[in-house]
Amino acid sequence: MKSFLSLIRLPNLLIIALTQFAMRYLIVEPLLPSPSFTLQFDDLHFMLLVMGTIFIAAAGYIINDYFDIRTDRINKPAKVVVGETIDRRTAMILHSLLNILGIGIGVYLSLHIGILALSFIFFFTAGLLWFYSTNYKRQFLIGNLIVAFLTAMVPFIVVLFEIPSLNKAYGDIMLQYNSNFNYIFFWVVGFSMFAFITTLIREIIKDAEDFEGDQAYGMKTLPIVAGENLTKAIISTLILIAIGLLIFILVRFIMFSAEEVDYISMIYITGFIIIPLFILLTLVLLAKSRDDYHRSSKLIKFIMLFGVLYSGIVYYLIKFWL
Repeated sequence: MKSFLSLIRLPNLLIIALTQFAMRYLIVEPLLPSPSFTLQFDDLHFMLLVMGTIFIAAAGYIINDYFDIRTDRINKPAKVVVGETIDRRTAMILHSLLNILGIGIGVYLSLHIGILALSFIFFFTAGLLWFYSTNYKRQFLIGNLIVAFLTAMVPFIVVLFEIPSLNKAYGDIMLQYNSNFNYIFFWVVGFSMFAFITTLIREIIKDAEDFEGDQAYGMKTLPIVAGENLTKAIISTLILIAIGLLIFILVRFIMFSAEEVDYISMIYITGFIIIPLFILLTLVLLAKSRDDYHRSSKLIKFIMLFGVLYSGIVYYLIKFWL
């Protein structure tokens, strides 16, 4: 069981679940325009959505380890599971089973809300994770962008299934007041954008960390193709872009957009996200060894987690401050 939980990256799956629960109950629900408005995508089907997402993500982790056995034996030999404690055939069976469950749930939920086209997301994601592991991961930047995109989809898929149901139930009422649910959509998009850029940063840092094993097997990751100095410059640029966007949000939407300044958000975003990003920038610029990049990778994971946890601040502000 321990090997299986390690194979499917249980901590990462728990963060996926946390993110989707946070988007639904800490962002979407409290932002509904009136207490008389309720979520239309019921709790049982939302749970299925979370499970479907987790199943496909777990299948992606399995197939990634399946095709990375050789490089992992160099980069992280103590963490190799496939071919050691779980044989390759069992890994493929688990991968197929989890994908079938995830896609099946996706098709059912899409039929449930009457938008079959949404089931394409589950087919597309499962297929993209397969091609990422077999091909794209070894190519210049493409693999990094794919992982960043799929991570950004984790919060976004919550509104893709909720807002159509809200429009069906309350669309006529919203039209009477010349309003819509776009503001909820854009709140979640903000979290998705943060997830995209921080994941892209982390993926490139991980490539720098895994340079030795990836180079030994002919992979074309950014650090191998561009070299360490240019890779550091690109990571640093992405970090500065993230910091710049956060400062813009603070100035434009938090400091000067309301009658009363939201000091809680200012302190949280500055202390738990912006300052750690500056620390990350310093760590990356000074990195010289695999351990240095590993520390940077761990720090960006905490920054990503604090980004998700900001949804709790939003909930508090809506319920008790505004």
